[in-house]
Amino acid sequence: MPYVNLQITKGATREQKARLVEEITGALVGILGKKPEHTHVVIQEIAEEDWGFAGMLTDDWKRAQGGRPGEG
Repeated sequence: MPYVNLQITKGATREQKARLVEEITGALVGILGKKPEHTHVVIQEIAEEDWGFAGMLTDDWKRAQGGRPGEG
């Protein structure tokens, strides 16, 4: 039983999440021969202020790059 835990920053739409689940499941079926009904994908959305990147919190890093938190 494959279990995939995908962690992303907040902001993905329901449609984007559905596509991620579909494509990750498809990859496990196509590459490893797993059954889709035995495959679990969990998406955890994490606030940018709770995610570190390049030695900074992601929202601070984006501001330093000239972007706004929540973009990209």
